[in-house]
Amino acid sequence: MSIQQPPRQIMRSIIQRIATGPELSKNISLEEARDGMRGILDKQVDEVQAGIFFIALRMKRETGDENKGVLSAIIDSTDRVVADVDEVVDIADPYDGYNRSLPASPFLPALLAECGVAAVSHGLDKVGPKYGITHRHVLQAAGVDVDLSSAQAARRLGDPALGWAYVDQASFAPALHDLVDLRARMVKRNVVTTVEVLPRPISGRQRTHFVTGYVHKPYPPVYADLARHSGFDSALLIRGVEGGVIPSLRQPGKYFYYKGDGELTGVDIDPADIGIQQTLRGVPLPDDLPANATEGDEITLPVDQDAAARAAADAGMAALSGQPGLSHDALVYSGALILLHLGRHATLAAAAGQLREVLNSGRAAARIR
Repeated sequence: MSIQQPPRQIMRSIIQRIATGPELSKNISLEEARDGMRGILDKQVDEVQAGIFFIALRMKRETGDENKGVLSAIIDSTDRVVADVDEVVDIADPYDGYNRSLPASPFLPALLAECGVAAVSHGLDKVGPKYGITHRHVLQAAGVDVDLSSAQAARRLGDPALGWAYVDQASFAPALHDLVDLRARMVKRNVVTTVEVLPRPISGRQRTHFVTGYVHKPYPPVYADLARHSGFDSALLIRGVEGGVIPSLRQPGKYFYYKGDGELTGVDIDPADIGIQQTLRGVPLPDDLPANATEGDEITLPVDQDAAARAAADAGMAALSGQPGLSHDALVYSGALILLHLGRHATLAAAAGQLREVLNSGRAAARIR
């Protein structure tokens, strides 16, 4: 039950409890976290107090209920649509992007669509702490419309000739997107960074599956708890390069998953088991990219963003057209994990075999339009 108090009064009470130092700070309930975040999204809470709310939660460390409360408020303000397909894979790469490698993952939804799996990815233009290359940048460089509404994106999923889409936070959660500037001024990572990938803007009629990446070992149970709270029927959590959904291509790795009410389970993986033999973890930034000439505290990408996005788009399109290399292997590896998770194949090797056949045929490239 929601706390029936004015938003400013709610926030004042919350700050008095969560921002009292390392020994005296108190946790708040799921309902209080939801109502506090709701006040922020509705612009009924002063920006200074909003910043204190986020930083104080981070300094004392957010509880599971606090995470879920903030996520609940975001879900309430999200434009959620059910696509005209039974099953949807929701791919959530890091919203702050990549700054040490070229992401191949923006092309995973199109590849999965060619395999008969409707898939959607989502993100935004730029946000900290990395301010790196995002799905939006890469897909825009490839000529994809990155400003679809949730309804428009859902229609793409239902189109057999397409079967995939990208939807931007500015479209499906504009109130949340309005916090990007405040988050930049706060500098440090906060609870929004953790939960913003989970509002499930597009669902399937029967099942929706969450796929995301992580780096730090404590995160799989956190993401699994939040995915269940958001209503995902399953989750695949991959320890990936730069926290993305593609594992290292040169060394053994790990992923976690749950299905339905089942327990969160960890699985060890090795790229060599599906014939991937690479000396690099991911796709490197090309040496000939121009340096980033933009000045400012927010910039952490060492190369020009537009040039890097074009390079990632070129590499991804080449992989979809059958060209072997790191991007090709990256799509095979991550795509195979997803197909295995969905039960489309009994083994990772069989899933990788299908993806190689699709990539080598060049058919998936036609879906990038």
